[in-house]
Amino acid sequence: MATERTDHERRLAALRERASAELATSATTEALEEWRARYLGRERGELTAILKDLGKLPGDQRKQVGQTANRLKADLEQALEARRAALLTRERAEALERERLDITLPGRAWPRGHIHPLSRTVRDIVRVMRPMGFQLYDGPEVETDYYNFQALNIPADHPARDMQDTFWIAPGQILLRTQTSPMQIHVMERMRPPVRAVVLGKVYRNEALDASHEAIFHQMEGLLIDEHCTMSDLRGVVERFAREMFGEDRKVRFRPSYFPFTEPSAEFDIDCLICKGAGCRVCKYSGWLEMGGSGMVDPRVLRGVGYDPTIYRGFAFGLGIERIAMLRYGGDDIRLFASNDLRFLRQLG
Repeated sequence: MATERTDHERRLAALRERASAELATSATTEALEEWRARYLGRERGELTAILKDLGKLPGDQRKQVGQTANRLKADLEQALEARRAALLTRERAEALERERLDITLPGRAWPRGHIHPLSRTVRDIVRVMRPMGFQLYDGPEVETDYYNFQALNIPADHPARDMQDTFWIAPGQILLRTQTSPMQIHVMERMRPPVRAVVLGKVYRNEALDASHEAIFHQMEGLLIDEHCTMSDLRGVVERFAREMFGEDRKVRFRPSYFPFTEPSAEFDIDCLICKGAGCRVCKYSGWLEMGGSGMVDPRVLRGVGYDPTIYRGFAFGLGIERIAMLRYGGDDIRLFASNDLRFLRQLG
């Protein structure tokens, strides 16, 4: 009996020594978990195996060996927790050291941002138009067929609809606006003349994308309605706008054109910013850069919103905001303005 007791005590003493030595060299939480499973695990732990064998001992020996084994288990669990706490403290200290800031080092110079060229162009347009009496209006990008086409003198069978590839939401009824011109109707329905409105916003065309065509782009629309209004007034506003945006020495020319909601209609150009009208590759050697369309508001449009065309008349003009930005800041691809390519945007900053 004494031999049996001595064997168990010898096994427990050896286990204590070996477990303590291994625990002292465990340097990671993963190593601690492996140690715990090896010695204290419920299924394969060495100490657990010894405790399971206690039932084979006589009663008096079982009590003595059991007490020794339980003390060893408590000591090992306590040592494990102490070792785990020490490792955690060390890991935290190391993490803090890695994150420590040397306040004697010079600060980092972060790059300075700037306003997007399209946003800057919109602000400049408003800055130019407001002193001439124009008020800024905004409107829905989802429109009805009536406002986008019919009220602008473009009925369902009108060939002018072929000029605009449309994104339909409900075919024949609801669409993404193809132009900012529907806001002419909204504004005139809300108020009586005189009307001086400028509209800026996104428009949508089902275009084949290339360097000069985008499916989503921005337009500017100007509208003036009064009792006394002529093409000369239109020319004066457009010239003032061009010179404020592109320089006081800008020249403007008008060319006859066609738009369903204006009569007469004209497109307007400015002399080339690069060659000053002499002719270069940018202006295709014409000396002129195309800007936008304009004209006197068609009497049918005025009559449709309840204005008497024998008393009131007006003009409207519009142009692409990306087009203005490309001329002012450079760039030969309209798609770059929506690309968020910082290399391009920094060039324009």
